Amino acid sequence: MREFARRFFARPATVAGFAVFTLILLVALAAPLLFAHGPFSIVGMPLRPPGSPGLLAGSDVLGRDMAAGLAYGARISLLVGVTSTLCAAGVGVLLGAVAGYYGGVIDDLLMRITEFFQIIPSFVLLMVLVSFLEPSLGSIVLGIAMISWPQVARVVRGEFRALRNREFVEAARTLGESDARIIFTQILPNALPPIIVISSMMVGSAILTESALSFLDLGDPNLLSWGSMIAGSRSAMWVAWWTTVLPGLAIMATVLSLNFMGDGLNDALNPRRRER
Repeated sequence: MREFARRFFARPATVAGFAVFTLILLVALAAPLLFAHGPFSIVGMPLRPPGSPGLLAGSDVLGRDMAAGLAYGARISLLVGVTSTLCAAGVGVLLGAVAGYYGGVIDDLLMRITEFFQIIPSFVLLMVLVSFLEPSLGSIVLGIAMISWPQVARVVRGEFRALRNREFVEAARTLGESDARIIFTQILPNALPPIIVISSMMVGSAILTESALSFLDLGDPNLLSWGSMIAGSRSAMWVAWWTTVLPGLAIMATVLSLNFMGDGLNDALNPRRRER
């Protein structure tokens, strides 16, 4: 772990990204403790600038506390990002592992299914799916997972094709281990590094996608996210810049920090880099 931490924090950008993401995560978790009122509560006059009494980040077009909205919005954006990534990674790992391990007809069939999802414009498919299921947190998570799993499946398939004939796999077959045991206990642990790296990138992508859906009024109307904050205040963006700039900066900081952390994970887990 000490060597992993040394390689992970080797880049200053990774250290900065880790610090920023940790701060955002702590604010999101502590939101109910930091604010006595919820994100939808009217606390003052509309469009009060940042620094106004009792309003650290100002108020929005309805008079709601922008700071509370940013903190509670972080909870929703991070929840969507992490949950949809876990769902997409689960499906992608399963299908990619089966395709890469068995090859042949099974590989061809699963890859054709994967290509079908990749040739359809992903965001259009997502909008149609969310609209059909009615905008909600569950439909957004499901939709983002559906458009994200193909890239995980392709990465996992490539790793399994490279590892399935290695000596330790042949030894497991000789000992009579089942295919499922070989896949999940022998090959998958050795294929985890690229899966972890791509998953860290997918969390940021999912946050951006959820923000875009909320901006188009396809987010959950009962929850406040950074995207819905921008959408609700876009009519006042020219007279109250903070109502759109602050949630936009929160999205940018989160996505950049996740990308920097992904680079750090790649440095720490990539065996070629470890040899340098």
